[in-house]
Amino acid sequence: MALLRRETLVTGQLLRLVLLHTAWEVGSGQVRYSLPEESKHGTFVGRLAQDLGLEVSELVSRMFRMVSKGRGDYFEVNLQSGVLFVKSPVDREEVCGQSPLCAIDLEVIVDKPLRIFHVQVEIQDINDNAPVFPVNELNLFISESTLPGSRFPGEGAFDADIGTNSLLTYKLSSNEFFTLDVQKKNDKSKSAELVLRKALDREEIPLHNLLLTATDRGKPELTGTVQLVITVLDVNDNAPVFGQSVYEVSVTENTTVGELVVKLNATDLDEGINKDIAYYFNILSDPEVKDMFSIDSHTGEIRIKGELDFEGTKLYEIQVQATDEGHAPMVGHCKILVEVLDVNDNVPELAVTSLYLPVLEDAPLGTVVALISVSDRDSGDNGKVTCSIPPDMPFQLVSTFKNYHSVVLAEAVDRERVSEYKILVTARDEGAPSLSASSSILVPIADVNDNAPAFPQPVYTVFVKENNRPGAHLLSVSASDPDVRENAFVSYSVVERSVGEQQPVSSYISVHSESGHIYGLQPFDYEELQVLQFQVSARDAGFPFLCGNVTVQLFVLDENDNAPAVSPPGSGRGSPGPELVPLSAGAGHVVGKVRAVDADSGYNAWLRYEVQEAGAAGPFRVGVYSGEISTTRALEEADGPSQRLVILVKDHGEPALSATATVSLSLVESPQAVKWDSRQRVGSERPLVDMNVSLMIAICSLSGLFVLVIVVYVGLRCHPGPEVMCGPGKATVVCSSEVGSWSYSQRQSQNLCVREVTAKNDLMVFSPNVPHSSGNVGIEKPQQELTLKSSAVVSQMTESLFGNICML
Repeated sequence: MALLRRETLVTGQLLRLVLLHTAWEVGSGQVRYSLPEESKHGTFVGRLAQDLGLEVSELVSRMFRMVSKGRGDYFEVNLQSGVLFVKSPVDREEVCGQSPLCAIDLEVIVDKPLRIFHVQVEIQDINDNAPVFPVNELNLFISESTLPGSRFPGEGAFDADIGTNSLLTYKLSSNEFFTLDVQKKNDKSKSAELVLRKALDREEIPLHNLLLTATDRGKPELTGTVQLVITVLDVNDNAPVFGQSVYEVSVTENTTVGELVVKLNATDLDEGINKDIAYYFNILSDPEVKDMFSIDSHTGEIRIKGELDFEGTKLYEIQVQATDEGHAPMVGHCKILVEVLDVNDNVPELAVTSLYLPVLEDAPLGTVVALISVSDRDSGDNGKVTCSIPPDMPFQLVSTFKNYHSVVLAEAVDRERVSEYKILVTARDEGAPSLSASSSILVPIADVNDNAPAFPQPVYTVFVKENNRPGAHLLSVSASDPDVRENAFVSYSVVERSVGEQQPVSSYISVHSESGHIYGLQPFDYEELQVLQFQVSARDAGFPFLCGNVTVQLFVLDENDNAPAVSPPGSGRGSPGPELVPLSAGAGHVVGKVRAVDADSGYNAWLRYEVQEAGAAGPFRVGVYSGEISTTRALEEADGPSQRLVILVKDHGEPALSATATVSLSLVESPQAVKWDSRQRVGSERPLVDMNVSLMIAICSLSGLFVLVIVVYVGLRCHPGPEVMCGPGKATVVCSSEVGSWSYSQRQSQNLCVREVTAKNDLMVFSPNVPHSSGNVGIEKPQQELTLKSSAVVSQMTESLFGNICML
């Protein structure tokens, strides 16, 4: 309505101006022109000279000139044509402003005669000015709590043009919150008010940009715009909001203290202090949560505060609230689920729940030894546990059911070989890196009586001198039993058998049942018993009991307890008498022989003959080992009719025993005596010659056999032969020379042959040469025993040969 009133007013004013101008022209005779503003230079205005009644040709001569009245030099006259034209464009708004009538007055002066003319050039308005708002951008601040229908006045646009060119219409850009209400203040002024038609929400649209357009009614229409920037002022009507209502976070249990778990970011659609947020644990949160985690109230960072332990707590539920700092603070909530991930930080645990010990060494395979339970507080692969035991043991690990394993017997065990086993059970998890734990199980093996007592050697050999003291300790045998306790308690006894003329072994010796000491019950007599062989039995106390036997060979050593016994000369021919020696006997003539025997053997039976008083022997001598009495030179009458010789016979024992024989020799010259003596000599020398030949053959044979004995002996040293059974035997027959001896025995247990080469052969009888024992206690003689065994082989080959020779 205001715009309409303004248009009516302008139209009336223009009409009055036109009427007034017409009347002025008629009354004053002025020239009036009309020109649109902004006409260009040279634009034709009018034929000024002609309209003033002036001759064009006189313009110069009459000094034609035109003066503008203070409005600027906009026009110019062409003196040759008398035309008024535009010298410079005229801006009506600049020249006249908002005046409805705008004219430029010109005075034209000519001389001859002087005349002054008034010329008026009306500047007509064109729509060359668009509406203009006071500002290009108008900022409005409206609270989001403003109610719909509220009005907000605004300034209208200004148009420098006049008339219809200055009549404006307003238009607001399309929006759903505001509308435009144009108010006409008066005929010339209008105002546009903004009206809020919908409640604002700053959090939805914090800023509204609207365009207000003013359009004039000129031809063409021109417009002006102003940018309305409407800022919605915040009120604390929004609570902080987290990005998620529930946060799910995973951390490993070995996460260090101070490590960031999660950074919360709550947003508040408000602004200013209304959007400033502080973070806190909910007041109802579990105290354990506050002990394990901390929260930064400004940044919302939740960090590790305590030591996490998957085995203690696997999941934490943290309630967090975000509070803004506006008036009447608003609060937002969220939940953080912190899952604690397991790491392999727990070693497996081993527990022996049952032990079935000890294990009998004859226990059947599959016998359960121990029951083991394993566990691991970790989870997943970290909690999967495998068990193992060393492979070099007679046991096996068997999985019975979950987390339980049995140690069972997989191979036969022998307590005597291994009395106990230390089983190292190792449990290892499958984590990375894996952890392991070990536990030792000591498994003792219980004994059963599966071993008989055993002696360290198959045969014991002992040498005992004859005439030993009754009850003397001879030797000790000892058997060992690898079992234990009563299974290893050994008692000894002699295995009864007959010796000699049905005499039991127990009559000769006794064995102590606990110590194994062997004692002699009676003195031994070498001349009656040379070897006593018996067995000793060792028996344990197990059930059932087991036994072991050993052979004992007891060799009786000869003592020099028998003196030589001398046979009287001539005892072989009947009654004793003197030996007749012819005076014609030359040197070396055998006149007789002393015969003696010794019941002992060896050196104790080796006899030596000598004249007791060497100075009284005269022309006679006696063979040292043969006992033959022979002449040392030819006999003489000066030697007397008879000689008496005392022959001393003694053995080689320690101490030596001896006997004497008295030999009477009669020197005769009777041919009958000589003949008898010759017969005697022939009869005595021939056997001696034969005997010497036989001895030479025997010695040669014995030399070869001796080499054989050495070979056999070496072989037996490398390969022990079978045992030789011994028993009582016959007396030993010995052949000897002055420097050595050889022997032959019919006993199978002892055979000894020693040979020495001599120039002269004698004959004697003695027992085997066996080394003396240093005491009553038996001493083992493996080498002597082997020599005796070898001699037994040789004796069987030479029995027939040497027996006959030695009996001569």
